[in-house]
Amino acid sequence: MNLVSIVQILAGLSWLAVFGVIALVVMRAARGTRMRSGNTIVIGVVVFALVLNILAAGLVFIQPNERGVVVTIAENGVRDAALPPGLSWVIPYAESVIPYSISRSTYTMSIAPSEGQVIGDDSVEARTSDGQIVLVDATVIFSVNPNDVIDVHIRWQNRYTDGLVRPLTRGAIRDAVAQFQVDEVYSSKRVALSTLIHDQIQAQFEENGLILVEFVLRNVAFSDEYAASVEQKQIAEQLAQQAAFVVDQRFQEAEQARQVAQGQADAAVIRAQGEAEARIIQAQAEAEALTLLGQSIAANPDVLTLNYIDKLSPGIQVMLVPNDNPFLLPIPELGGQ
Repeated sequence: MNLVSIVQILAGLSWLAVFGVIALVVMRAARGTRMRSGNTIVIGVVVFALVLNILAAGLVFIQPNERGVVVTIAENGVRDAALPPGLSWVIPYAESVIPYSISRSTYTMSIAPSEGQVIGDDSVEARTSDGQIVLVDATVIFSVNPNDVIDVHIRWQNRYTDGLVRPLTRGAIRDAVAQFQVDEVYSSKRVALSTLIHDQIQAQFEENGLILVEFVLRNVAFSDEYAASVEQKQIAEQLAQQAAFVVDQRFQEAEQARQVAQGQADAAVIRAQGEAEARIIQAQAEAEALTLLGQSIAANPDVLTLNYIDKLSPGIQVMLVPNDNPFLLPIPELGGQ
């Protein structure tokens, strides 16, 4: 409770005191008992009540988040300057004060029935540059400029929310949307759209004594027909991407099979080359062995006889002695008996 409220309560109570004193004086007079200085007391109480009421009518307390517009009977009807926060004095019964809040206010226009200031669908219907209809949900955060409170009062009084904020915002949204195509509104140019709307509203608010704190582009919805076409387009794009993926997958599988076949062919070539080189090495070794054997036989002919004996079957029981020996000699040690 501030000082103004206390003074107003005392002013109200003072009239009760006046009536009480008057009633007391009248009752004493009716009983034939005159009250000494009764008139003086009555006049004093009345004067005190008048002073309190005049004081209560002239004292004004402005809250920190407010500015006071003084309406006066003087020329122009209002004071040139608004009352600042705190305790102020105005001419009783000749001036009155209308407080204006300078705190931030929020105004929402939404397609949802219970989200905005207006019950029901209050979204902004706008048309894009290519003729498509979109529904825009938006929120405007604003405040009254403390330096322009008098101007706002003269122009709008307390109707600036519905008479200024709402129509200016809806008009700026429609003007901005008309500069973009429908696919830009919800994709690549959404930020640019929001910035354009913000700048337009800010300029118009400044001309009318308001401060735009923030513009929020909440949502952009489309007509049922366009939404259906967008959905079909997205489905077609997804199918195309899936087909491209399948083609790429088949290409990778074919490439993998080709690489496997190439690897097998390269392995077969390497294996054949290895076998051929092995045969060449083996043939060279056999040739060298035959050469060495021929040289040994040429140097010592008995080597051939020895080789012949080594190749004899274990079942041979006799042998022919070379040179001039005409006899066949038994070989008992080879027979096992």
